[in-house]
Amino acid sequence: MIEVTVDLGERSYPILIGAGVRHELAHYLPERTRRVAIITQDGIGWASNIATDVDESIHMIGNGEAAKSLGTVEMLCDEFVSAGLTRSDTVVGVGGGVVTDVAGFAASVYYRGIAVIQIPTTLLGMIDAAIGGKTGVNLTAGKNLVGAFWQPTAVLCDTEALTTLPAREMRSGLGELAKYHFLTGDDLDALPLEKQIAAAAQIKGRAVSADEQEKTGVRAKLNYGHTLAHALETAGRYDLRHGEAVAIGLAYAARLAQMLGRIDDARVAEHVRVLAKHDLPVSIPSSADPDELVRIIRRDKKSTGDGLTFVLDGPRGVELVSEVPEDVVLAAMKQLRG
Repeated sequence: MIEVTVDLGERSYPILIGAGVRHELAHYLPERTRRVAIITQDGIGWASNIATDVDESIHMIGNGEAAKSLGTVEMLCDEFVSAGLTRSDTVVGVGGGVVTDVAGFAASVYYRGIAVIQIPTTLLGMIDAAIGGKTGVNLTAGKNLVGAFWQPTAVLCDTEALTTLPAREMRSGLGELAKYHFLTGDDLDALPLEKQIAAAAQIKGRAVSADEQEKTGVRAKLNYGHTLAHALETAGRYDLRHGEAVAIGLAYAARLAQMLGRIDDARVAEHVRVLAKHDLPVSIPSSADPDELVRIIRRDKKSTGDGLTFVLDGPRGVELVSEVPEDVVLAAMKQLRG
């Protein structure tokens, strides 16, 4: 078992990585917890065999991005009331990124905030979604436009879940993991998977410690590849998992940075090499409408003023870049369309 700490002073919390760590849940429940509300989805199967040593209730949500809605959060909060959950009790999310996002947000608003522990069951959840306290749901206008920063009490990354993860979901997680290669320059692929997860958790934990609520731009670097990815997911119609969309977003961000003179052709080729190694997509779907994608990107949470905002590679490494010219954004999209 590997333990990584997210350092937030009195709100610091552990990330445990290893086989069987879900069985440590009871040890990490806050002392006053008398009831636990477990949020999960069909097909995950762990919710009924995790010992909490307190009263517990199980709350099912739908599958896919459609479940990340204010309606789902309202339903859960109503169920929490019926289950007798109080301010001293704890929500536990058991599932992938949709579950951990929804569980965290529901915990943040119920009684103005109760404890949450995350047990991610996908690679993507273990290296990103469950860590850092960014919770939220979608609106018709875009992904994650309503949410809160609400840190968990603990994150338990049980690698036993990955042994039965479908190949496409595993590949999706590798798309998110590829992001860390460009944030650090380290060859994470050389490490065993458990240590890759720990390395990614450590990188994210440091960014969260330095810039919990994305005020300074340090944490925004973690959104590398996500600007276009979220636009593709919001537009829909492309049958893309989140990590697949991120892979396309990484390839696009490299092309855009090259067109802006920030990186050279060799660095673009390095992006493509890392993504292709995991059989991840590197082209924008041919049916995508660049003008529609730009309209969605204008609503991106990173945007703070005129022009478009992206996280891009460059001479100083990956950083937040504002006021990117729209004509260059469109030209790069047209170049990368499959």
